[in-house]
Amino acid sequence: MKYTQLGRTGLKVSRLVLGTMNFGPQTDEPTSHSIMDAALGAGLNFFDTANVYGWGENKGRTEEILGTWFAQGGGRRDKTVLATKVYANMAGEGDPWPNHDRLSALNIRRAVEASLKRLQTDYIDLYQFHHVDRRTPFEEIWQAVDVLVQQGKILYAGSSNFPGYKIAQANETAARRGSLGLVSEQCLYNLAERRAEMEVIPAAQEYGLGVIPWSPLHGGLLGGVIKKEVEGGRRASGRSADALANSSVRAQVQAYEDLLDKHGLEPGETALAWLLTRPGVTGPIVGPRTAEQLESALRALELELSQEVLSGLDEIFPGPGASPEAFAW
Repeated sequence: MKYTQLGRTGLKVSRLVLGTMNFGPQTDEPTSHSIMDAALGAGLNFFDTANVYGWGENKGRTEEILGTWFAQGGGRRDKTVLATKVYANMAGEGDPWPNHDRLSALNIRRAVEASLKRLQTDYIDLYQFHHVDRRTPFEEIWQAVDVLVQQGKILYAGSSNFPGYKIAQANETAARRGSLGLVSEQCLYNLAERRAEMEVIPAAQEYGLGVIPWSPLHGGLLGGVIKKEVEGGRRASGRSADALANSSVRAQVQAYEDLLDKHGLEPGETALAWLLTRPGVTGPIVGPRTAEQLESALRALELELSQEVLSGLDEIFPGPGASPEAFAW
């Protein structure tokens, strides 16, 4: 396993992040435990979840699955860098009471205590703001975070789905308070969706945040979806199906698969390996539903992409260019 520092911190994390969103909704508890054991056995130490995962009536279920895994002992918790998130409304369906969501000091306090209980641990390594809260000032957010750090309940704070200017606002406010501020940003970033390169990633690099891309295969679009459709009759679904309905996108994905077929490369592994070459990226989040999918993701760590392949990928999926030159000059 290859490791790197998380942003400007002294924390060492694996260059792949185990995403757990499928644990519960699509992957049962015993299989989820087996996948986590396999990941840890391979040296993958960075696990990502969120309080809302499990969704619907089962919000919190994914954290509970991690909690029962930690409870098995064997050094599982000590070896894991645990990241979870706060923002979503965790009240029951039809519950009319306010203050059960977003980033108020009250909800942050309530949410972290609930996550710790579900996760069966006494601290969270990386506590992430799942979305921007335009209603709550960062002074209030950092006040709540600083208390939790002092109590030893969280160690670091990170953001998710933040625009560049909010990363700047957050860390300038933290600096005025003498707080560490954000150390990571989890954003949508992959070959097919490179807009983060304009403002988000430069802001993250400027402020010393590690970039953690989510949806590295863009909902399966970059995982050989056309080949699977042709050879196995397995039709695309969700985000990839919506994208393929656009003829220009379909042509782009076909060119991508043809390029990789020419070089004997597997699409999903290549999409992950490409992200590992990108400046500022700590590691992409992989969300395996099976042990086989985890094994495929791990192979990406050993994949060296030639300059010919990298240039071909840039031709097929050109980035947006630097800001402001991309739109101003």
